[in-house]
Amino acid sequence: MESLNGKTALVTGGSRGIGLGIAKSMVESGLNVMITGTSETSISNGLKLLEAYGDRISATKCDVRNVAEVEITIEKTIAKYGKIDVLVANAGVGIFASIEDLTHEQWNETIDINLTGVFNTVKACVEALKTSKGYFISISSLAGTNFFANGSAYNASKFGLTGFTQAVMLDLRKYGIKTTTIMPGSVATEFNNHVPSDKDNWKIQIEDLGQIVVDLLKMNPRTLPSKVEVRPTTPG
Repeated sequence: MESLNGKTALVTGGSRGIGLGIAKSMVESGLNVMITGTSETSISNGLKLLEAYGDRISATKCDVRNVAEVEITIEKTIAKYGKIDVLVANAGVGIFASIEDLTHEQWNETIDINLTGVFNTVKACVEALKTSKGYFISISSLAGTNFFANGSAYNASKFGLTGFTQAVMLDLRKYGIKTTTIMPGSVATEFNNHVPSDKDNWKIQIEDLGQIVVDLLKMNPRTLPSKVEVRPTTPG
C-alpha cells in the first residue's frame, strides 16, 4: 500500500463541493494540498473549512480557462511544497438547457471550463508529474456516457472529458504516471445552484468521493483503475 505522507496534491475547484471533499480526505491522509477557486471569497471560505490542517493546506485563485493563471498555480504549488504528486482536475460548471435555448456563450463557457480547462491544467502539470511519477485524476460524470434532454453542452463536455482522460492515460503511463477519471452520479453539493438538505442523504456525499481518491492513491503501483463509475446505492 502506498504511503501518502508528505506527498502534494493540487485540486482545481477545491474550495467547495466535490473538490473540497477530496481535498479534505487527502489532507487527512497525510498529503499537502493546494486548492483553487475562481474568487477570493470562495478560496477564503474553503480555507476556513480546512484551517485545522495548518500549513498543509493552501489556496490560490485560478480560472482554469486562463493558461497563464494555471501555469502560475503550478509554480506556486511547487514553490510551496516542492513538487506535485497528484493533480485532481475537478473544476467544472453545469449549464442545462434545450438546444433551442442554449446560447453560444453558455456552450463556450461549459466546454472551456469542463474540457479545455482540464487540458490546460494537465498540460501545465505534465513535467511535474513526470518528475514525481505522479497521479492525474479527472472528475467527469455519468453524464460522460449517458445523455439526457437539456444536457447537450454538459454531455458534450463530459463525454469529451472521459475520452480525453482515457487517451491521456495511454500517453502518460509510459512515464509511470497513473491516470483515472472518476464518473459520479448524483452528488449532494451546491452544483447548479442546488441547496443540499436532508432530502439528499440518499445521494453520494463529497466525503465518499474523497475516500475513493485516497483509495486510488494507496493502490499498488502495478494496478490502475483507469475509469471509476460511482452511483448512489439506491435511487432517489
